[in-house]
Amino acid sequence: MSWTDRLVGARMAQDREFGDRVAESSLSHQEWNLVMTATEFRIEDVDDPEQARLVGDTSKLPSVVPEMDRIASEQPDAQREQSSGGMFGSIKSALGMGGGGGSDDAERTAAAEELVDEYTTQLQNRLEANGRWEEIRQVAAEERDRK
Repeated sequence: MSWTDRLVGARMAQDREFGDRVAESSLSHQEWNLVMTATEFRIEDVDDPEQARLVGDTSKLPSVVPEMDRIASEQPDAQREQSSGGMFGSIKSALGMGGGGGSDDAERTAAAEELVDEYTTQLQNRLEANGRWEEIRQVAAEERDRK
């Protein structure tokens, strides 16, 4: 079983808990699902138990931005306002700082990358708290060595 397969249960639990954070963000749940589809997980410094950390590689994110734009454009106005950053988004929009119909691609990408970083940090913390991080790190190192 690969190290990423060993993450499945922890990711499911993390996804449930992270839903509230996504709701508070400028991304809709549909957009977040696309972000997660485009995100690949890796472990940096896999050989160093003290420095190893889970990272979400978002380099493929630009490939889903057009679909995120389509989803944002199809949201009803009330839902779009709710998912465009809440009160802060409304204030930005009132000051002319938010793109009336939603975030531009750079803002949407930055928001997605920030959420992915937060998600991966919380997921690693969950794995450490459950005593699973070291096992997953070791399996990832072994898989890398076999390649």
